[in-house]
Amino acid sequence: MYHTNIIEYLELSAPEYTDKLAFSDGADSLSFRELYDVSCRVGSFLSDKGYMREPIALMMGKHPDTVAAMLGVVSAGCFYTCLDPDVPRQRVELILEKLSPRAIIYDEENRERAEELSTSAAVYPYTVACSFSSDTERLTWVRSQALDTDPVYVVFTSGSTGMPKGVVASHRSVIDYTETLCEALGFSDKTVFGNQAPLCFDAPLKEIMPTLKLGATTYLIPRKLFLSPVRLCEFLDEHRINTVCWVASALVLISASGALERYRPSHLETVCFGSEVFPSGEYKKWRAAYPQGRLVNLYGPTEATGMSCYWIADRELEDSERIPIGRPFRNTEIILLGDDLSPVSDGEQGEIFIRGSCLTLGYFGDSERTGRAFVQNPLNQSFPELVYRTGDIGRKNSHGELEFICRVDRQIKLMGHRIELGEIETAAQRLCGVSRAAAVFDSESRRIIVYFTGTPEASEVIAHLKEHLPRYMLPRRVYRLEAMPLTQSGKLDRGALLALFSASK
Repeated sequence: MYHTNIIEYLELSAPEYTDKLAFSDGADSLSFRELYDVSCRVGSFLSDKGYMREPIALMMGKHPDTVAAMLGVVSAGCFYTCLDPDVPRQRVELILEKLSPRAIIYDEENRERAEELSTSAAVYPYTVACSFSSDTERLTWVRSQALDTDPVYVVFTSGSTGMPKGVVASHRSVIDYTETLCEALGFSDKTVFGNQAPLCFDAPLKEIMPTLKLGATTYLIPRKLFLSPVRLCEFLDEHRINTVCWVASALVLISASGALERYRPSHLETVCFGSEVFPSGEYKKWRAAYPQGRLVNLYGPTEATGMSCYWIADRELEDSERIPIGRPFRNTEIILLGDDLSPVSDGEQGEIFIRGSCLTLGYFGDSERTGRAFVQNPLNQSFPELVYRTGDIGRKNSHGELEFICRVDRQIKLMGHRIELGEIETAAQRLCGVSRAAAVFDSESRRIIVYFTGTPEASEVIAHLKEHLPRYMLPRRVYRLEAMPLTQSGKLDRGALLALFSASK
């Protein structure tokens, strides 16, 4: 069936999976019928207030009610932005300054935060919105005015200027992403997801959208559990979670702590990882723990609605091999171009450009930045065709699989040599006992610094790197940490590492 609005997934699944659990955090839950009913109430509330085709902000925690509110916003013909209650108020207000929403919906836990924000927006309690009477006739009219090119959400990511940038995704890109993701990874109504990512990012689409489409189940795992690896594993078993799609750092948290050996979650069948490079040593631990399971590497930027490529681990990797990102999803093309914007040969490195309906609409209220990232396809001079310039370097390996090499901005030039910081990290992580390594470059002192977690001494890491890297790639300083700093989404925070080095100078 051809869909033009993401709410159509819920309209089909709600009557078929009426009382089945749709979303839960382990304490509170919503069935498919409840999810549909509540989303209609929230949509009717917003529509009654006169909101349409505009952003609505949600100041709510990681809870099933937040998913209902998100869908309610979309039912009203609007698009949502989830504000993370745990980030500093200054960042939230920067987002609101850029977004200028006329309405904010908050849950009781975040009432005070919402009411204190410096904004002219009206603030509404979720309890009021979800208690409003559904107006089916009104929502049907709203739908009749909608197009599949209308926005679904604005996700704000970090901007290099300090101003968060808001990526706008449409119904078309989210639907096409959902269809190809489910097709490639074989999700079904038997899939039980364990969600790791905060709802303010695009990453939860990997669980939310297949749940709506297929009648699957998603557990929104509380953040606090990621501070306790064994308790996290117990949660996965307690709720019979069989599929996780996490950032690599979250999986490393379990395997590097030894929790995977002490308490191996027994129901896991599919382990997807992405958003950052998975250290090879920790990847091997998961591969050994689930020899009959599926490990899947996912790659893709927020600007392409999430993930664009996948590689199912169907062969053993050599120690020197990178974990491939495989091949693009259906209806997506990956183009590798050199500095002169011409195609590179297989085995050669090139910048990754993405083509297809997965592309988002650009950056909210920032046409200049949009124009720099979403560019005319350099290989097509015949008609307008946008591609997304990722800023990532990739290549095809000898198996014909795509590999992610590094970010363009993580390639440095030092003493006349072009150096990939990721190569230094990979070398460090090959030392037995090193669970994670991160290389950063301090441009002021022109020094490469390596931080690592694990059991070896810094001197052992230095000796190991001297055996495996040319002299010009060796770091000037190596430090061991008890734990790597992470961003709100759970990825490695390289900015915090640079700040740590600056403070130590």
